[in-house]
Amino acid sequence: MNQQSRPAPVQTEGVTETLCRWIVSLKGADIPAEVRREGLRTFVNWLGCAVGGARHETVDRALAATLPFSGPATSGVLGRTERLDALHAALVNGISSHVLDYDDTHLKTIIHPAGPVASALLALAERQPISGEDFLTALIVGIEVECRIGNSVYPAHYDRGWHITGTAGVFGAAAAVGKILGLDETRLAWAMGLAATQSSGLREMFGTMTKSFHPGRAAQNGLFSALLAEAGYDSSLRAIEAPRGFANVLSEKQDYAEITEGLGTRWESALNSYKPFACGIVIHPTIDGCLQLREELGARVGEIEAVELRTHPLVLELTGKRSPRTGLEGKFSVYHSAACALLRGDGAPTAFTDEVVNLPELVALRDRVTAVADPACHEAAVDIAVTFADGSRVTKHVERAIGSRERPLSDAEIEHKFRVQSGLVIGDEAAARLLDLAWRLESLADSGEVARMAMAG
Repeated sequence: MNQQSRPAPVQTEGVTETLCRWIVSLKGADIPAEVRREGLRTFVNWLGCAVGGARHETVDRALAATLPFSGPATSGVLGRTERLDALHAALVNGISSHVLDYDDTHLKTIIHPAGPVASALLALAERQPISGEDFLTALIVGIEVECRIGNSVYPAHYDRGWHITGTAGVFGAAAAVGKILGLDETRLAWAMGLAATQSSGLREMFGTMTKSFHPGRAAQNGLFSALLAEAGYDSSLRAIEAPRGFANVLSEKQDYAEITEGLGTRWESALNSYKPFACGIVIHPTIDGCLQLREELGARVGEIEAVELRTHPLVLELTGKRSPRTGLEGKFSVYHSAACALLRGDGAPTAFTDEVVNLPELVALRDRVTAVADPACHEAAVDIAVTFADGSRVTKHVERAIGSRERPLSDAEIEHKFRVQSGLVIGDEAAARLLDLAWRLESLADSGEVARMAMAG
């Protein structure tokens, strides 16, 4: 290849610098009203999920291991009575917010953005006063950072086996806390470097308690990264784009324009979506379609002989557990989810308990569900065919499921989801008061008030 035909080298210098300069210079008033509104919806949804997951055995076990080593008890565990130091509270609240797999999703990358960021911020808010307005600004900043970094390496990074909520989430938490701490550009770049060197999370863990550990650890590590940087603990200033930095080590794809272009005009945080069903997002079209079929079929549900699904290959890659044994495994079984939606009309957290996953009647129908991977089928679509004992068939096509950007949850639907799951933990009256306070976040002088109200009485 001669000199003239050789492609121009990709300019990677300054990616981390550009991102940090934007974070430092951004003012709350620079964020459009509609983006702030989506940020508030994100917070409300996250808070309901964190309280709703508080009594899961995963959280019990995390606390049993954590409590003996916690420092000064400055920060509460949402939905519970325990208090921990800020770093451990960020960890446990991040676990709790994700353990039901009911939290928000940035559909372009399958990142669950709020868990790492909001968990870190709220733990810090009990350690030092943060106004609700500043809290929301920092939350949006953190989500923007993690989703842009996720965009730059997706899907190669995810396909390699990294759980992108953990790997990108740590950057979001560090950025959000760094914004609150008022770090300058150099210290914020150090925080990004400290976050990058702690970026981890493996997809192998899906269906186990460790999946929810990823956003919890990202929250804890991101918070710690910013605190270290504030104390003058240095790192590389090019941790994202350097030849041995995050993007080049953890991914075969590096599209740095996704990080730096359109900062302040293109808002990834405005694209967030909220789950109506408590399981892997790629199952949602199947649950949506099976719930519709249940409504249409009535008593004929009991006559189902076979269920056939045509899905995108990613659905079976992520949620192809044929015979789940636990509730957590059930969240990654399209077969269980289809059977449960048809037989019980359920896609909420109650559909994914150890008891329900092993119900004989559900197992019997699950064993009659088959799935075919078809690359021509969109990731967000599904074709369902139900065959009855008499040989007759009905079909259902779902182009986009409820909860998608095309069919987003309304404020009322987010509120209903909040009340149902958090009411089971702290009681209906307390859940209603907490919901009202969460919607008023921007007006609060001290956002830590939310954490204190979210504790179990």
